[in-house]
Amino acid sequence: MRFDTPKPISDSLQKYLDKFPHKKKLRQGMILSVWEEVVGKRIASQVTDIHFESGKLVIKVSNQVWRHEIHANRFSIAKRLNTKVKSQVVGDIIVRS
Repeated sequence: MRFDTPKPISDSLQKYLDKFPHKKKLRQGMILSVWEEVVGKRIASQVTDIHFESGKLVIKVSNQVWRHEIHANRFSIAKRLNTKVKSQVVGDIIVRS
């Protein structure tokens, strides 16, 4: 009996994701699930709504100070989110209040 060499499950999952028809939606969901981990609880607690519109992550906050803070750091946040999911999902971040 012949056995193939063991392969990491991450390789199999990556192959599946590459063929998955709704890959974009899945990766956007991954971004939403890691949001608090990437930005921290303090910033995440200030966000009242978060969703995607045309490849842009739209964030709604209730406080103008937090809107400015997130807006000033939006490129850094987008880069960290994309790095976390290993894909270019967030093109830009729009912050609304």
